[in-house]
Amino acid sequence: MPLLPSPGQTWREFEKQQQSPRRKPGANSPIFCMLLLALDTTRHSGGIALVRNGELLQAVPIVAPKGHGSVIYQQIHALLELHNVKLDAIDCYAGASGPGSFTGIRVGLSVVKALAEVHGKPVVPVSNLAALAFAGEGRHRAPVLDARRGEVYAAVYDEQSRVIVDEVVSGWDEFLKLIGDREITFVSTDRDLFEADGAAPLPPAPNGSRRTVTVTRPLAAAVAELAARHYDSGAAWPPEAVDANYVRRPDAELKWKEPV
Repeated sequence: MPLLPSPGQTWREFEKQQQSPRRKPGANSPIFCMLLLALDTTRHSGGIALVRNGELLQAVPIVAPKGHGSVIYQQIHALLELHNVKLDAIDCYAGASGPGSFTGIRVGLSVVKALAEVHGKPVVPVSNLAALAFAGEGRHRAPVLDARRGEVYAAVYDEQSRVIVDEVVSGWDEFLKLIGDREITFVSTDRDLFEADGAAPLPPAPNGSRRTVTVTRPLAAAVAELAARHYDSGAAWPPEAVDANYVRRPDAELKWKEPV
């Protein structure tokens, strides 16, 4: 059998071609059962998640103030054992690709790329900001992360995970000027981020158009669910093609752009 997809063939089609059909317990006919394992090690409060056929089985928070490198493999083993899943049964790996801690990003991506390489499986990198927006609410969602030194990582996505404002690291006031009085839901994992003494203080909008959402479950859950959608649409990559998402200051002016 070929080791790589043929020209024009998606990873999803390639996987179906390579693997014999699997059966769900009690099923009378063979069906394809997609398993995806996702990791988020971009902050000391990270996590892992397991998805079957697009449905989240479990997301496990991992708090590793000394780094995820020493605990991530045992956490993966425990999660898979709990659900009676072997590593070689995983069809796709997903990793939170940043922005976040440079070291944390590298740890997570290195693990998923290594596992994918060993088992001949694809990888879906997922932006932390895209995952935050996916876990949020509303038509327009602005995920925000503290970038330190008076700046934030931020973007705007719509309810279909399409980019409205490109991911950027910028001053908070600069980003708010771009938003203006538009109806926006600001999304974060830190409930204090938008407070007066937080990194992104959010004054009330004159028309009450600003809402905030705090994502309390592990971000790995949203990474897994969003990655499963990408995988199903063919947007998965060989591990050597995956890189970190180190968001930088834009070369051009930030712009609001409605999807076509």
